[in-house]
Amino acid sequence: MTQNPAALLDAEFGSFPGLIAGWGAYRGDADALYDGTTTLSWRETADRVERIAARLQADGLERGQAVAILGTTGVNYALIYLAAIRAGGCAAPLTTSASPDQLAGMAADSGAIHLFIDRAKLDELGDFKLPTERQIVLDEELDSFMAPAGTKAQPFEPAERDPLNIIYSSGTTGVPKGIIHSHGMRWRQMTFRAALNYGQDSRTLTSTPLYSNTTMAVFLPTMYSGGRVSLMGKFDTQKWLARAQDERITHTMLVPVQYRRLMQFEHFDGYDLSSMKMKYCTSAPFPADLKAEVLARMPGGLIEIYGMTEGGVACIFPVHEFPDKLHTVGFPAPGHSLKVIDEAGNELPPGEAGELVGKSPTMMSGYKNQPEKTREGYWTDPADGSTWQRMGDIGRVDAEGFVELVGRTKDVIISGGFNIFPIDLEHELAKDERVVEAAVVGVPSDQWGETPVGFVVLKPGVEETALEDIRTVANSRLGKTQRVSALHAIGEMPRSHIGKLLKTDLRDVAVAK
Repeated sequence: MTQNPAALLDAEFGSFPGLIAGWGAYRGDADALYDGTTTLSWRETADRVERIAARLQADGLERGQAVAILGTTGVNYALIYLAAIRAGGCAAPLTTSASPDQLAGMAADSGAIHLFIDRAKLDELGDFKLPTERQIVLDEELDSFMAPAGTKAQPFEPAERDPLNIIYSSGTTGVPKGIIHSHGMRWRQMTFRAALNYGQDSRTLTSTPLYSNTTMAVFLPTMYSGGRVSLMGKFDTQKWLARAQDERITHTMLVPVQYRRLMQFEHFDGYDLSSMKMKYCTSAPFPADLKAEVLARMPGGLIEIYGMTEGGVACIFPVHEFPDKLHTVGFPAPGHSLKVIDEAGNELPPGEAGELVGKSPTMMSGYKNQPEKTREGYWTDPADGSTWQRMGDIGRVDAEGFVELVGRTKDVIISGGFNIFPIDLEHELAKDERVVEAAVVGVPSDQWGETPVGFVVLKPGVEETALEDIRTVANSRLGKTQRVSALHAIGEMPRSHIGKLLKTDLRDVAVAK
């Protein structure tokens, strides 16, 4: 009898490719992948992964070498991701929203000789060529690319330090940094989550891209545990609800803006989501009021994950267990450590805000080809010489150990010598019943150095003539050094493909006004 691969999840380290093969043998005809058009069983998934990996090896793929992927999320995309790892290489999914020059930079930085690209993206790039030896059209040429049916790839036993994937950061300028995750890091991170919340009966719906670490946080644990992953190429509120209902989805990952769109959808309550066991949220601030509404209206538990793709500390917040702590991101995961430090590197006591630094068994190997940038991202504890990851956030820890985010280090506004945290101003603006969403950025000021400028999305029917009153009311509740100097209406906040607010874009708009 074929062994149940779930037993392997308890090991301190193991083989992700071995798990895929194991589930292929153990679960056979059970569904593994679906993208709205194509369904693959576990047996078919394992077989195709082997055949693609065998061809990659035959083409000369070296141990640890990247395989680049560019296109819309789907079954074929997932297969290449898994096959790159099975072949002994690593997956390098490229950000579809990047400019052609950025994509060329990422492809060159990755060192990939293979680029799997879908037809839509290929047509979009036109005559622009990315620097890889081979380009395979993902949705047209994959069947002819892979080795013949029944072919097995050469054995590959990963070492802990072998790279599993390279995730390119969502930088807005220049070439994004390539964040390397090792097999050991991913094993510790994802088997913990798989054993904790997933199983063979898990049916996970993803609606963020596979190039994002956000998606990996649920894709990998579901695959590790032999479940079924349903992939959406692009989020659509009504289609998401229909698929969640019809496929009896048990797990999902959504970013805050997606939760907001679901809550605002007028027919939301008409869908049956009773099969939902656990929902996740990460990648951007998750407002307390939105958490409360999701808890009230969507079945199943709700877990917020705070952390960086680079690693450091991860905070896990089971929102449904602590409804009185919705303003926080929870507490560090087991085995993770967090400090709050001041500008001199001194550790601050509970309740005081400062820079967050963290360390854990799930930290990146570094930025590919950028040792200086890697070192810049670390903080060394003068007490014992240990290495901590700078989280890029300002926060505080309360007396019970819950972590509250105050703002991004790069977004702190220094006005008249005072530090202003935009989140405090945003909270006051968002309290106004005429406001859907608020954001505050700092812009240059001859008098103060920087001054806070706000942007709000107004509710339907509210005229822009209300802006001055909204600003006045908010300022009346803020300290004298915090007050918003100008307020502008905006139809929709600028966001990345995974829902991160692009404050750089807002800052450019504010400076131009």
